[in-house]
Amino acid sequence: MTMLSRRAFLGTCSGLGAAALASCAPASGTGGASIEGQDGAASPSDGLARISFVLDYSPNVNHTGIYVAIDQGFFAEEGIEVEIVPVPADGSDAMIGAGGADMGMTYQDFIANSLSSANPMPYTAVAAVVQHNTSGIMSRAEDGIVRPKEMEGHSYATWGMPVEQATVKQVVEADGGDFSKVSLVPYEVDDEVMGLQAGLFDTVWVYEWWAVQNAKLQDYPVNYFAFGEISPEFDFYTPVIAANDAFASAQPELVRAFLRACEKGYEFAAVSPDQAAGILCKAIPELDADLIAAAQASISPQYIADATRWGVIDRSRWARFYGWLNDAGLVENSFDPTLGFTNEYLEG
Repeated sequence: MTMLSRRAFLGTCSGLGAAALASCAPASGTGGASIEGQDGAASPSDGLARISFVLDYSPNVNHTGIYVAIDQGFFAEEGIEVEIVPVPADGSDAMIGAGGADMGMTYQDFIANSLSSANPMPYTAVAAVVQHNTSGIMSRAEDGIVRPKEMEGHSYATWGMPVEQATVKQVVEADGGDFSKVSLVPYEVDDEVMGLQAGLFDTVWVYEWWAVQNAKLQDYPVNYFAFGEISPEFDFYTPVIAANDAFASAQPELVRAFLRACEKGYEFAAVSPDQAAGILCKAIPELDADLIAAAQASISPQYIADATRWGVIDRSRWARFYGWLNDAGLVENSFDPTLGFTNEYLEG
């Protein structure tokens, strides 16, 4: 299967994303789910309200709570039938904003692109999938790079995005390092462990729950440090669940019901990672079961972490990242850093 790199998540979605969704999601009517475009997909069951939901990428452990809620009937209990929509080539944001999907998954940094544009898309984050940024820098253990300053004299695999490079520059300099001494090389692989083994780069931005776990499964020693632990402005929300504004305004109770079912699904995955991983692999048979089990064990504690409940977004933490984007001049136009999210649909 295709490896899920940080670059792949933040770049355009590959064709595998849509294919995996279309071919491997649960059959229509099972636990309150259906798939758009799937042959023989049934119309909504009597008495169930349909919500279309677009993922941000091919199914992975960021999405486990959704698949658990389908499998365990949590959506059906709320009177909802979920229609999982294939990921378009340009990602989920435009589809949610245009109303092509009622709700979907995206990232706080992507929402910033919309908020800073002349015509922001009408969509809003309504729940955090995980509470803290689970990405950072991975390197070969033998190189001894255990903090950002130690990236000096080594190469970093960049995909050439201004926000990405500015983030790495900030964490290196915040640690007393000189970013000009970090060699930038093109990111040309999707399997970060393979890239390190081949010497294509010395350091790379990864999701800990995926790449570091993959390295462990391959018995390849690596070091890792998290961005959120170095600079607090980088402890942003990735991913989040967002809703089209018109849909949420017209159907607020439906959004609340959807999130109640999601909360049950992610709470289940938080306390029963092994069982949750099995549910995800049952729904998506081509996933690597060993890697999913390891990734699930890593991410499950992050669904709720130190928050009072699943899904809640901390206003100050959200604004801190957007404030940094504004101050660093990394957005098209400065904007109110408190915009782009709401916790109101998690209430009640």
